[in-house]
Amino acid sequence: MQRIFFETILTLDMSKTHTIRKGLNLPLVGAPSAQVEDFPLGTSFAVYPDEFVGVTPKLALNEGDVVKAGQCLFYDKKDPRIQITSPVSGTLQAIVRGEKRRLVAIRLTADAVTSYHDFGTGLPTTAEEVKTKLLASGAWTLLEMRPYARVANPDDAPKAIFINGMATAPFATEPAVALAGRETAFTAGLKALNLLAPKTILSIHANEHAPMLVQAEGVEIHRFAGKHPAGNTSVHIAQVSPLNKGEVVWTISAADVAIIGDLFLKGTYCLDRVMSVAGSGIQTPQYYRLRGGMSLEAFFSSKAKTGAYRYISGSVLTGQSIGAQGYLGVNAQQITVIPEGQGTDFLGWVLPGFGKYSVSRTFFSFLTPGKKYDLSTKLNGEERAFVVTGQYDTVFPFDIYPNQLLKAVWAKDLEKMEELGIYEVVPEDFALCEVICTSKQPLQGMVREALDILHTEMN
Repeated sequence: MQRIFFETILTLDMSKTHTIRKGLNLPLVGAPSAQVEDFPLGTSFAVYPDEFVGVTPKLALNEGDVVKAGQCLFYDKKDPRIQITSPVSGTLQAIVRGEKRRLVAIRLTADAVTSYHDFGTGLPTTAEEVKTKLLASGAWTLLEMRPYARVANPDDAPKAIFINGMATAPFATEPAVALAGRETAFTAGLKALNLLAPKTILSIHANEHAPMLVQAEGVEIHRFAGKHPAGNTSVHIAQVSPLNKGEVVWTISAADVAIIGDLFLKGTYCLDRVMSVAGSGIQTPQYYRLRGGMSLEAFFSSKAKTGAYRYISGSVLTGQSIGAQGYLGVNAQQITVIPEGQGTDFLGWVLPGFGKYSVSRTFFSFLTPGKKYDLSTKLNGEERAFVVTGQYDTVFPFDIYPNQLLKAVWAKDLEKMEELGIYEVVPEDFALCEVICTSKQPLQGMVREALDILHTEMN
């Protein structure tokens, strides 16, 4: 069992406030305004199986088949109950395969008006009803299991469900903005999830005031304050209900709870989300209503600046680079566009660096702590020897030795990983370590591989 560095305060609404002492907020320019705008969905969509960790895809349709939104595209070969469904109605245009015929993507041509598969309306009264509808609609993939950070196993009995209702990652979508006007759906989603576990925990920001979050019924509310990663679900689990070996919890975002609520209220599985579109590469950073899986080529053509930029489905810390003609991840909840790192700075490390950001005070820019920076994707160095510097400890708010754990991960020493707390963390918890890493190591990829190996060995 691991503990976390925190302070706990009881607020007037009887929810606990946990202050996280370690972390880092990246001072980036390009934060979004709270304005929400619709954008045409277009006709080109794609679903990428790699987005669903732990799913071994097996196709359910062929090229040219006609589908409705919510109809199965492929399912998990190991557990056919877990289905990934279409975000739109239309025609299956192409099946893209890679090496050894690995399924890479399914491309769809959408109808002008979406036709949804009808899953029936009505709030559930039993856990089995909830599971049946979530599995049939594909909404089950919104649930992630801990440990291992993969699509939840329907046969598990989680000790709790953690709902993340806060955002501390750079430019992350604020739940209160994403859920505005969806109070009824959010409440219905909470009632459904309450049937799946003995306890449901909602994590919100210490300064949150949205009534639907602070007054949510049937859940245990915990407030968190502090720098990123105070908003990571792993931090919430470690503080509220730490995982022991053999225990399981399920996690989900607050925005996705509303999607589940609509599934029971309307009988349709709709992946429309209000999300943050931000970064210095966006002309007017703000919120847009978009649909998972949609092509972003037209969106970037009209909303992004021209030049060399990195187009990211997700955040700068954990998102996927998709290019200017890419597709939004089916479960993505934000879009970020930042400058592509190009070229080198001659003797850059010798100069004072008043305009360069540094966590370790390498440059004189630390004299202007409130300044925002237009940071690019440049690594400022190549991969080096993996050395112990103590840097990770400043942004890693767990009672875990990050360097020692990562060494065990590097060596694929499963027993040592377990001893050092691998079950408490997921790849995103090492994102800030990756940012400040002197050795330029791909820490998140290393942890993902280690968790996959552990899952294979333990199951």
